[in-house]
Amino acid sequence: MNARSRRGSSGQWAAWAFLAPVTVYLLLFYAYPLYRNLDLSLRNYTVRSFVQGDAPFVGGKNYGTVLRDPVFGPALWHTVVFTLVSLAFQFTIGMALAVFFARHFRLSATLRALFLVPWLLPLIVSASTWSWMLNSESGVVNAVLRWVGVAPVDWLTSPQWSLTSVIIANVWIGIPFNLVVLYSGLQTIPASLYEAAALDGANGRQRFWRVTFPLLRPVSAITLLLGLVYTLKVFDIIWIMTRGGPADSSTTFATWSYRLGFGNLLPAFGPGAAVGDLLILIALVFGLIYIRIQRRRQLT
Repeated sequence: MNARSRRGSSGQWAAWAFLAPVTVYLLLFYAYPLYRNLDLSLRNYTVRSFVQGDAPFVGGKNYGTVLRDPVFGPALWHTVVFTLVSLAFQFTIGMALAVFFARHFRLSATLRALFLVPWLLPLIVSASTWSWMLNSESGVVNAVLRWVGVAPVDWLTSPQWSLTSVIIANVWIGIPFNLVVLYSGLQTIPASLYEAAALDGANGRQRFWRVTFPLLRPVSAITLLLGLVYTLKVFDIIWIMTRGGPADSSTTFATWSYRLGFGNLLPAFGPGAAVGDLLILIALVFGLIYIRIQRRRQLT
């Protein structure tokens, strides 16, 4: 073996050595949990069989049980509404704030840091704070409504308002992420483009729609995709604030999966895992759509 072959061989071993930790991490914390969840959804697990490992194989029976459950329709609708409305407001407000802070005025860095507070707080703290603020009797929101002469609202105990309440809390928590990513994207746009647009007579609105927004499309796409995946699996906020109620009025796939698997005295591990798999499938579909769109843009 000559020196060049030995260098090539050592380089390959070094590459595998660097890849090994990542591969082990992905197998242990991604591939294996996904396999276990799929196995749970295809077997009839009880507490005894979960411990002993002798659950019988039932195929797609758990999925049929989930699809026929009367909770499935409302949970799917709530998941869609919760996700899309949260994304729309998080992205719109985050974009507006990013454009606002891009002006680099005095104290802009300090204000940006303050906007990160909701993102840095533990979710249990944020959700508990919103539960207190939206409390029907002692909440600060209803206190303000009374002060301006508006009737108090049963934010967390009314089927008409419970989903709205958790959406408000989730939007508040998600705005900082959109702000940070979109603000970073704005820093990559050359100032010369804005100067050229201004010389051509474009006003602020025209510069945004014809310069800023088109050049931010790649950043916007990944922001929306990550926000979609995160919002689909939101559990903490909803469970702490409403537990999916009242009367399943704020139940999503994430809270329903948990309630089936762990929220009852007789847990239904199989159906709970099936709901989780459906949630993963939805996220996977949107991920594949994003990859396809990116490939088309690269080809054009």
